[in-house]
Amino acid sequence: MVKNLKILLCFLFTSIVFSQTIQSTIDSTQIKIGSQFNLTIKANVTSKDKVVFPEAQFFGPVEVLESYAVDSIKNNDKLELIKKYGLTQFDSGRYVIPALQVIINNKAVQTDSFAITVNPVIVDTLKQQMYDIKSIITVEQPTNYFWLYVLLGIVGILIIGFLVYYLIKKKQIKKNEADEILFASPIEKALSQLQNLEGKELWQKGETKAYYSELTDITRYYLEEAVEIPAMESTSNELFDTLKTTIQKKKIKLSQDILDKFKKVMANADLVKFAKSKPLDFEIENDKKMIDSFLISIDKAIPRTDEEKENLFTEELKRKRNRSQKLKRIGIPITLVLFLLLIGGVFIGITKGTDYIRNNWIGHSAKSLLNEEWITSEYGDPAIVIATPKVLKRVSDERIQNNLPAHVKANAKFMYGSLLDNFSIILNTTAFKDTTNVDLNQVVEYDLKNMELLGAKNITVKEEDYEDPKGLTGKKAYGSFSVQNPLEKENQLMNYELYVFSQPGGAQELFLIYRNEDEYAKQIMERVIASVELRKATEK
Repeated sequence: MVKNLKILLCFLFTSIVFSQTIQSTIDSTQIKIGSQFNLTIKANVTSKDKVVFPEAQFFGPVEVLESYAVDSIKNNDKLELIKKYGLTQFDSGRYVIPALQVIINNKAVQTDSFAITVNPVIVDTLKQQMYDIKSIITVEQPTNYFWLYVLLGIVGILIIGFLVYYLIKKKQIKKNEADEILFASPIEKALSQLQNLEGKELWQKGETKAYYSELTDITRYYLEEAVEIPAMESTSNELFDTLKTTIQKKKIKLSQDILDKFKKVMANADLVKFAKSKPLDFEIENDKKMIDSFLISIDKAIPRTDEEKENLFTEELKRKRNRSQKLKRIGIPITLVLFLLLIGGVFIGITKGTDYIRNNWIGHSAKSLLNEEWITSEYGDPAIVIATPKVLKRVSDERIQNNLPAHVKANAKFMYGSLLDNFSIILNTTAFKDTTNVDLNQVVEYDLKNMELLGAKNITVKEEDYEDPKGLTGKKAYGSFSVQNPLEKENQLMNYELYVFSQPGGAQELFLIYRNEDEYAKQIMERVIASVELRKATEK
């Protein structure tokens, strides 16, 4: 009997200890929707006890907004642990926070359960004045000077390239002068003088007579030195006859065609010098080319000794050197400019990010947009909800907004891309002042005519009633068209899909356009149309 009594007292003592170990309270039993209230759990233990408080996103139907850190109060050998939770509920009604388990030394102890009432927020529309939705206000974007900095950077790089070109050319001229380059032959002298003549740009400045005078004088000096005929004192006809005789005598193998063309250039020069003739630009350039060809041809045809042939070899080496110098003074600045532009592009890519470069410079590919995180948004009134790779931008046309038909309350248009891009999306929503029902066939016909006005050609059209698995119904038109891209020679073949939806008081139009051969763009359009949801027109 005594033994049983001891066991009973032990159980009662244990029950009393654990019933006093845990205390739980809430600071409010009634809240408004979304308001926060607090649940507090206190555990009275010793410093050696191990206590684990509950952690979860929800305590029954109530959401845990925040789980605060455990606070503690020490009283002699006792320790009071305080755990606080911030809770809420976003639907009105009566809810019960269930009993929660606190683990003390691997034993579960339950808290009390609590009832909480969530009251709705009541709006008295009779006492509170209501206002119409305000119209859209255009906000001026702050001035972005980034493009100005880019332009100044490009100009600076070009200036650097020009300075490098100038310095290289100046160094080459000094080197050539230091080498004391002498003319090894009459032909080298003549070609150099012709090059200097072009540099003066006489005929470009209107000094055509002076140009032809120097051109013929250079030719006559060469003939005197190389062919040894009195070219400077002769008229053009006398020079030609003497040249013809000398060619036969010295057995210079020169075609009759070359001689005839040379005679024609000399005749043109006489007309300019004595008859004040004004040849066209292309005629002057042709005469210059003919003189070059004549001098080189006759120089190659003149029989030469071994010494003269050696001089010609030296002349060829100098010509090769001049070509090499020209390539160097042009190639180095161009390479430097391209390198600096590349460095600038990499710098912008690092500081602004790849998205900035794609958005503003190279654009997005359909494949990259397909794999990016999409955005689901609601557009217009009556609203249409769709998911797109990029947010559609509102297109504002004051001329249209100021001339809406009498039965139209509002119209909104949203776009991404253009008719020439790999793909584009156009949304149009129209709200009516009454429960007007729209003829969907007329809307389809109107939209296709607008597409033709934007440059679409050879439009093919197929129409059908549309209904998706979610029960969304409307009219669908689809087909293809061609459009001229200014950057491409051939017309680009495009596909399109047009969806028109109607309801009492409103209508929505969704236009999808993509390149015929772009499979990724086609997948984007399929994903866009699968995401469509409609909202009812708002009533006022």
